[in-house]
Amino acid sequence: MKTDPRNLADLIRRPLITEKATRLLELNQYTFEVMPKASKPEIRAAIEYLFDVKVTGISTMNLPRKKKRVGKYIGYKPTYKKAIVTLAEGDSITLFPEQV
Repeated sequence: MKTDPRNLADLIRRPLITEKATRLLELNQYTFEVMPKASKPEIRAAIEYLFDVKVTGISTMNLPRKKKRVGKYIGYKPTYKKAIVTLAEGDSITLFPEQV
């Protein structure tokens, strides 16, 4: 399956920085929020294209929507998809660039 490289950047929304995601960095695993319709091959192609690394594994999960209350009104936060990407040995992604 060939995906247009111009559309790959739109699949990855942002890296997720949580306590669990920070612990996974030691195992060379990075966590990203991705588009809900993105498939594993598309996510693999996007990460390899954007960061020039070799992906060895991907785990994805669709997280449930959560209730959000504003005053007496109850609504829902939008649902999103999370991808945990495992990189090959020696590869890494710089999430925090050095400040000069």
